[in-house]
Amino acid sequence: MNADSTEMTAALRARLREYPLWEFALALYGRPGVEAACLHLQDEAGVDVCELLWRCWLLQHGARPSRALEAALPAVLAWQQEVTAPLRTLRRRLKAEAAGTRGVAELRATLKRAELQAEKEALDRLERLAFAEALPLRASAGEDAEKVLSSGLSLQKKSDLSTLATLITQLDPPPAPR
Repeated sequence: MNADSTEMTAALRARLREYPLWEFALALYGRPGVEAACLHLQDEAGVDVCELLWRCWLLQHGARPSRALEAALPAVLAWQQEVTAPLRTLRRRLKAEAAGTRGVAELRATLKRAELQAEKEALDRLERLAFAEALPLRASAGEDAEKVLSSGLSLQKKSDLSTLATLITQLDPPPAPR
């Protein structure tokens, strides 16, 4: 790594610190069509929404995961499968019963808060990965956002790519290098 790329990495990391992943994820998820796109990709394509939001956050700043960073993802995805997914499954399973039973509705609300906290923890872990010195980021300036995201998430179906394109329209253009 030469001095210029080290400076770029330092500048990139500074930009990422200015706009934490959690804040980015909340803002993006609240934009028109993003929630529906994320849920479609989660339920129909098996995409981990936290990973998707993390990849969007990196892309937003002109970066993408390196191979080493990609190799570190399974630990975070295991958290999602072992903690977040069971909470989501229970919350969804109780939806109909919660409509008519106060106690079940309260339990479902508690599960929803726990699921959100588990997702926040996953995003925190992903953010820490992005800042790990041993796991460099790669520049993605000039690369097609759909190609970068679809390859990282292994999306190939036309409907999934169309949904991803909807989400991409809600991303701001990446900031110019400083």
